[in-house]
Amino acid sequence: MSTILETELSYSSTVTRALVHRAAVCEVFLTDSVRLAEDEYLIAAQLPRVHSYYNDQVTTPAVYDPLLLVEVFRQASIYTAHTFLDAAVDEKFIFNGGEMIVTDVTALHIGVRPGHAQIHARQAALKHRDGVVTGSTLDMVLTVDGREAATMRTTCQWMPGRAWNRMREKGRAALALGTARPHHTGRRVAPITVGRISPQNVVLSETEVREYEVLTQVIVDQENPALFDHPLDHIPGALIFEGFRQSAVHAAFELFGLSPRGLLLTRVETDFTRFGEFELPTDCLVRVVESPTADSVAFEITMSQEEQIARARVHLTLTSPIAGALLNRFGYATAGV
Repeated sequence: MSTILETELSYSSTVTRALVHRAAVCEVFLTDSVRLAEDEYLIAAQLPRVHSYYNDQVTTPAVYDPLLLVEVFRQASIYTAHTFLDAAVDEKFIFNGGEMIVTDVTALHIGVRPGHAQIHARQAALKHRDGVVTGSTLDMVLTVDGREAATMRTTCQWMPGRAWNRMREKGRAALALGTARPHHTGRRVAPITVGRISPQNVVLSETEVREYEVLTQVIVDQENPALFDHPLDHIPGALIFEGFRQSAVHAAFELFGLSPRGLLLTRVETDFTRFGEFELPTDCLVRVVESPTADSVAFEITMSQEEQIARARVHLTLTSPIAGALLNRFGYATAGV
């Protein structure tokens, strides 16, 4: 960690894996930090130009994946809790929700070297229990090579492992669940329909297209090394975000004929209401909330396992003429091919 007197952050090596809850070094993106004030921090991150998950995109032109930025923000939230708020390294974290907004798409264009990102983080609120900090709400602004690219607010809390185990046992008992086991899902949809190249990174299987909405089933593939960097006892937030993104892209394709090649996630607002369990089917119901224009389309998405476990509002921006409508089922005016 840099001292407060230093003005330059280092990108020479990553921070300790345990401080961002990652097992693989290649999944750690933070490199350095400095405390600017009691409630204000500056954190450095390197954005990879090549990554089996985050660079597996068909979007034109090629940009850093907005969900890579979400992961960087997530790591920054955990890192600040451990480094500046005295959260023990073995504490368990719960993310309650967040809102990520891409403020400048052009700042995300991939250049000739890995992007040097900086996250300016400010504490918006702290949660205390018995005089000890147990939660944090952070407002963060991320720049890439000096240009503002995105903002995010995250709210998380943490607790000792024993408290976590009691909470999880109680929650699973209420659902009459025993030992965790993978839930079988159907064959994956075609990668191109969700903006992917590799089938391994597709997280949707069965889909049902209705008049104004789409129902999708989420695949929980614990063999995916990016989504499951280490063993977990619940569906991780990264998979939930990806399920929301792919469900929105698939709905844009099925309902409006918008090409995934020209769609980019530029805003996602999420609330996590319950843990996602491995053995229960996971569905997303996608409803249109903003009809396509020449610039964007927006959806309200509910992820459920019999009951809601998370919800999101997802905005997709049309990044190029290739995003224009191939089909126009509702008669809305969209960009040409």
